[in-house]
Amino acid sequence: MFSQSEKIPVSVLIPAKNEESNLPACLESVARADEVFVVDSQSSDRSIELSTNYGANVVQFYFNGRWPKKKNWSLDNLPFRNEWVLIVDCDERITPELWDEIATVIQDPNYNGYYLNRRVFFLGQWIRYGGKYPDWNLRLFKHKSGRYENLNTEDIPNTGDNEVHEHVILDGKVGYLKNDMLHIDFRDIYHWLERHNRYSNWEARVYYNILAGSDESGTIGANLFGDAVQRKRFLKKIWVKLPFKPLLRFILFYVIRLGFLDGKAGYIYGRLLSQYEYQIGVKLYELRRFGGKLNVNAHANPPVKPSEPQPVEMIK
Repeated sequence: MFSQSEKIPVSVLIPAKNEESNLPACLESVARADEVFVVDSQSSDRSIELSTNYGANVVQFYFNGRWPKKKNWSLDNLPFRNEWVLIVDCDERITPELWDEIATVIQDPNYNGYYLNRRVFFLGQWIRYGGKYPDWNLRLFKHKSGRYENLNTEDIPNTGDNEVHEHVILDGKVGYLKNDMLHIDFRDIYHWLERHNRYSNWEARVYYNILAGSDESGTIGANLFGDAVQRKRFLKKIWVKLPFKPLLRFILFYVIRLGFLDGKAGYIYGRLLSQYEYQIGVKLYELRRFGGKLNVNAHANPPVKPSEPQPVEMIK
């Protein structure tokens, strides 16, 4: 067992862009890791300064508009000195209890990765109901054994340069950790709406691909009898064909999955999810109307070919 003062042989990967509000708490929570990489996308705020002040290795990622995005690029290119990698978003926190558990499980040679459960906080409150908990994510794994799936969404504009809802495909046995990680965004509702406007572009493309019967090779797949993530992917195939999805999403979250038990925060969250579903539907309509394209302009100039990814650039 590792003491609180010992570094745990895990390399942490934190994707970032303009996250000065969230980074200090995130970096403090991963201080027990032997190594921390912040993979930045040309932040214009104090993200780089804060990261270097906390002793993190800062690497710049230059997205070329094609696959891979930030996390897979990092897994392929960063010089990790540890076998195990832990992927943590800027608005997530690793608790001391979770670190203790991580220190133990990485010593088990029978497992190549572990799912972490997230507690999502909204308006300062843990959203425990509405289907938001449990929320399993494969974040701790041997970095040579896992890569993020490609859902073929990178051609849609304004989705960002980072894998957000894609899942890790892992070779080997996977376990589940008992202690939760915390998802606490210190930014306001404006940023929640801004972020989900981007996410809805991505979701609309995923819906479009499902309805078009796109090839699922290179993904985790949809399986009613698989793990929690595969079951969710199976149910999404049914969900995309249903009518009145914005209303259904609110009813599912707030009534059927007991979101009302989270009080005012639960009600607001449910209403915002319903609005989010409407945005997805409108953008899906746009995709289907214009042959799989968003933001169509028939008179626009041909796009300039994006630059190639740059070599690893360490900032100290």
